Amino acid sequence: MPLEIVTVPCRTDNYAFLAHDVATGATAVVDVPEAAPIMNALRERGWRASHILITHHHGDHVDGVKALAAATGARVIGAAADAHRLPRLDEAHSEGDAVRIGMDEGRIIDVSGHTMGHIAFHFPDSSVVFTGDSLMALGCGRLFEGTPATMWASLSKLAALAPETLVCSGHEYAQANARFALTIEPGNKALVSRSQAITAARDAGHPTVPSTLAEELATNPFLRANRAEVKAAIGMPDASDVAAFAEIRARKDRF
Repeated sequence: MPLEIVTVPCRTDNYAFLAHDVATGATAVVDVPEAAPIMNALRERGWRASHILITHHHGDHVDGVKALAAATGARVIGAAADAHRLPRLDEAHSEGDAVRIGMDEGRIIDVSGHTMGHIAFHFPDSSVVFTGDSLMALGCGRLFEGTPATMWASLSKLAALAPETLVCSGHEYAQANARFALTIEPGNKALVSRSQAITAARDAGHPTVPSTLAEELATNPFLRANRAEVKAAIGMPDASDVAAFAEIRARKDRF
């Protein structure tokens, strides 16, 4: 059976995720902005955290790790390349390494760009990828440490996953991202429809995360920087994919 995924709102606009293996009872927590809401979500379901998976070192993704690990005894898993600035790790991994949650095996993907050493956790049998602040709903993370080429390479890895893959990203930014995306492709019917659905979801108090990779490929301007119609829309018809991505990211930074 696939992992059961629960989205847990934290802080003002963060998300953590529970990934529960029904067969064994193993439960991973992906990123821990704060411990209390995650502990509440676990208690409500009668689950106990067995693993904590960390995507990157920013405080709004790790501030609750120590408390949650102390309360549950969960094994803390993160990137070997980022270990020097993460909470203490029980397992340090690199791209391609396996991570097992109960009966389900995932793989580490290096998605550096937002930060160097940022990783994603892909569980193909459950059709889910936990992307932190790399690929986001209608967006991607600001480039604090990596170059446009680094981030484009990371996004290209994620874009190559199965279209039905659920993308579990770390923030509720979809409305702002949709407003920006419409400045790039105002005539994209899928984007217009998605923007309307996002507004309705947020008005009802519902999260917009996770999304599907298929949705992102059809509407996310950062994943679509390699498309001729997007390059034309930004006035760079002959640009490389990286140059087009860099321009879109720069526009978002000014938006």
